[in-house]
Formats: sequence, C-alpha cells, structure tokens
Amino acid sequence: MSEEKSIRAFLAVDPPREVLDEIGRIQDRLRNIIQGDIRWVRPEGIHLTLKFFGSISESDVANISQAVKNNTSNVKPFTLGIRRVGAFPDVKRPRVLWLGMDGDVEILIRLQKKVDTELQNYGFGKEERSFKPHLTLARIKDPRGLIGLVKIMEKSEDYAAGSFSAGGLNLFKSDLTPKGAVYTKLAYFPFGGL
Repeated sequence: MSEEKSIRAFLAVDPPREVLDEIGRIQDRLRNIIQGDIRWVRPEGIHLTLKFFGSISESDVANISQAVKNNTSNVKPFTLGIRRVGAFPDVKRPRVLWLGMDGDVEILIRLQKKVDTELQNYGFGKEERSFKPHLTLARIKDPRGLIGLVKIMEKSEDYAAGSFSAGGLNLFKSDLTPKGAVYTKLAYFPFGGL
C-alpha cells in the first residue's frame, strides 16, 4: 500500500500577464524608495489568493473541486482594478507590502465566503481572518531599519497596475525550491460554468 502524496495548494485568481508586468514596474519603482530587509515576490508568482490550504492529499483535490464548482457556476465574470499600496498588519509594524483592489470587490468577497463555507463540508477549516483582497508585492523580514515606506503612504500616490476581468478560479500546487516557489495549475473553475 503506497502512502498518498502531500500537496501544498491554494485557490486563487490569476491576474493576466499585462497586469503582472505592470506590477513588476511598480515593484521596481518601490525598490528605489523602500530600503530594508525585504524579499520581493517575483511578478509571475503573484496571485489573488482566496484560500490557502497548506498540505492536502491528492484525494482532497476532488473534494475541493466539487466545493469550488458548486460556487463558481452562478458567478459571472467580474472586473477588478489593481491599485493602492498598503501594508499588513499596518505601516508601523509592516510584514507584508501589497497592492489593493477596486472594482467588483464585493462580488469577490461574497464568492470567497461562499467557497470557504462550502469547503467546511469537506473538512477544511474556516479562514480565521476576514478576507482582504490584495496582491502581495513583498515580505518584510525585519521592519526595524525599514526606510521609505511611511513616505510612500504619506504621498498616497496611486500605484495602479490596471484592471482585468476575472473569469474563474485556479487551484494551484506550490512546490518550494531553493530558487523560490514553483506554481502548477491543478484545476481551473470558470465563472458561469463556461
């Protein structure tokens, strides 16, 4: 009897290439202003995560797929705009630097809640924190000695990366390598049952 393999997985909206290219340009601008112990996320590794599962079994993929399909078939594609730099948990103690969203954010938040609730029927725990749609630009290893972030927030420049139509959700597998995470799509769930 073979032991079932464990997969690190997450559910996300995958922004299109042109938005990711613009995010890369925004990161370049921010790198010139913000200095410190920061690890920037490669633009091709940026996703709008709705649910991080951690390690799941291969058999969990079918249950996740069913839960997601149950909630994407009645959703029509919607538009999201990427703009505004922010930090979690806040500017005074930043750990994550992100780009926020506008557009049909309420549709996205409702969808995330429905999917999260449905996944509980398959034994997946409910998200502890409330869902705040964002794209992670960088992780701040040590906020001490960080220079430039407050200046960015005070200027409140609009770091816009464009808008796109979200047409579905992706279930991604994440393999950690010495060069960073490598993401592979396991399943795609189009909105409106397309």
